[in-house]
Amino acid sequence: MELKKSDFYYELPEELIAQDPLEDRSSSRLLVLDKNTGAFKHEHFSEIIKYLKKGDCLVINNTKVIPARLIGVRTVDDYVPQKGFEAPKNNAAVEVFLLKRIEADLWETIVKPGKKLKEGAKVSFGNGELTGTIEKVKPDGNRVVRFSFKGIFEEVLDRLGEMPLPPYITHKLKDRDRYQTVYAKYEGSVAAPTAGLHFTKELLEKVREAGVDIAEVTLHVGLGTFRPVKEDNILNHHMHSEFYIVDKEAADKINSCKARGGRVICVGTTSCRTIESAADENGVVIPGSANTEIFIYPGYKFKVLDCLITNFHLPESTLIMLVSALAGRENVLKAYSEAVKERYRFFSFGDAMFITDDTTGS
Repeated sequence: MELKKSDFYYELPEELIAQDPLEDRSSSRLLVLDKNTGAFKHEHFSEIIKYLKKGDCLVINNTKVIPARLIGVRTVDDYVPQKGFEAPKNNAAVEVFLLKRIEADLWETIVKPGKKLKEGAKVSFGNGELTGTIEKVKPDGNRVVRFSFKGIFEEVLDRLGEMPLPPYITHKLKDRDRYQTVYAKYEGSVAAPTAGLHFTKELLEKVREAGVDIAEVTLHVGLGTFRPVKEDNILNHHMHSEFYIVDKEAADKINSCKARGGRVICVGTTSCRTIESAADENGVVIPGSANTEIFIYPGYKFKVLDCLITNFHLPESTLIMLVSALAGRENVLKAYSEAVKERYRFFSFGDAMFITDDTTGS
């Protein structure tokens, strides 16, 4: 069966794209969707507790977003003319976006404007506090950059870097912690696992008190999460690679939940992709770490996940394809239409959806 990109399109008024996070994380709205019937209810996120049951297991992604956007200037003292590269102007502004750490001081990056930066070119950040040298230009145009600095790289980056907000957010973020979950621990993402932004520490404590286990996994979100699907037949789309870790404690919690008949509820598509990648053919989650390129779309049979807490995703994106695999394309698009009609807030700083098998609530 051919699945077309256009099958996952919906009309979204631009003013519904949330530009700023709400002051109170858990006050966002929540659309509760029955994955089997397509029935839905309107709630606020703080009411999620009504739809969780004793014996369930909530899976959260504890990755932490790094301030991956660096703005510097090109140093031209060492410039040697090279075919295919334009001569740089003195002190020309350069943006270096960190993608993936290769070694302690070596990163794969996106550089803009790339045409002016050949191998050997240097960029200075923060009046020389940090310098980067282009070591390699990859076939896809990405640059491998080696950084020089004094002290600890993470501390230097914290001072000089900016949070890498999605391209559809044009407002400047007032508080960078608002683009982190309250349980963020391990640095490595260039985008937040945004479904988790709705949880407060107090709400998570209520979840525990309700007898729901919480398992922490790690998946470092890459920039590819925003990469559009270009192929009309989505089966020809190649997913980006992301690194994940599932430790023994998390695997044991998830596997125990399945064994006792509880529901595994993932917070966000990144948590979902992690446990589905780490599971064997029998649905048993195996501890370990790896890179995953898993692409979940309608027709996929979930091995571990039962329910999903997620945000509202871009039209024709791999993320709306994933939620359609869980709840059915027609059910999802109908729910999205309802969310548009009810003026929900969309995307990273927007409202949430709980795709479940029981919308009665306790």
